[in-house]
Amino acid sequence: MENSKAPTIANPWQSLRKLTQARIALGRAGTSLPTERHLEFQLAHARARDAVHRALAVEPLKAALEQRGPEVVALHSAAGDRAIYLQRPDQGRRLEPTSRAALERRALRTKDAFDAAFVVADGLSALAIEENAVPMLDAALALLDPGEWRVAPIAIVEQGRVAVGDEVGEILGARMVAILIGERPGLSSPDSMGIYLTYAPRVGTTDAQRNCISNIRRDGLSHERAAHKLHYLMCEARRRRLTGVELKDEAEAPRAINARGNFLTD
Repeated sequence: MENSKAPTIANPWQSLRKLTQARIALGRAGTSLPTERHLEFQLAHARARDAVHRALAVEPLKAALEQRGPEVVALHSAAGDRAIYLQRPDQGRRLEPTSRAALERRALRTKDAFDAAFVVADGLSALAIEENAVPMLDAALALLDPGEWRVAPIAIVEQGRVAVGDEVGEILGARMVAILIGERPGLSSPDSMGIYLTYAPRVGTTDAQRNCISNIRRDGLSHERAAHKLHYLMCEARRRRLTGVELKDEAEAPRAINARGNFLTD
């Protein structure tokens, strides 16, 4: 009697692994994960932790932005170090007194109001800012006509949370503020950056009054597409004098309608 081997059955999930960084089709070894997948998880977890605790390289970032022409001011939140920042989110939402005083002195040098201010904050991933902030600002500022948009000096805030942008925008007298900030790292995205846009920024503004563009990174939303979305939101915010839940991101709507047709008129 001939020996027969059980046929090898291809895992249909394997082809899907090529389409996503999500942790699917991991397999199993007994009741646990295969060693390779377990080591991949440990590496991803370590990268996420490193992104959270990594210190932002402020001087290289400041130099890179200044080389492009804009004025740049370096500030610090009320959170004195990373440990305090992680334990006290409220302190990351406000500037420390010395930084606030320096920004107020800078604001006095400008009589006319700014149409927009850009703030760069490390947030929960300095890695995301170091990899994405400069190319994102390159793409975003290229879409703003200097004759129509008066842009404030770019502010870099160490140990900053989203709401610190409200204080910066309020001090500078900007009609709106866009803060670029490192997002909480996922196991496949330690380098993800978000942008929060707020019209009429004031200390105490709630998240319901902001628009968010998320997952900006090499393997996520490109800088060009994110800049397109931000430009649309900024123009609409200025026209309608609001941001947040009442302002929807319809930057892709005309393209989508043209691509699939409008069911209301078909």
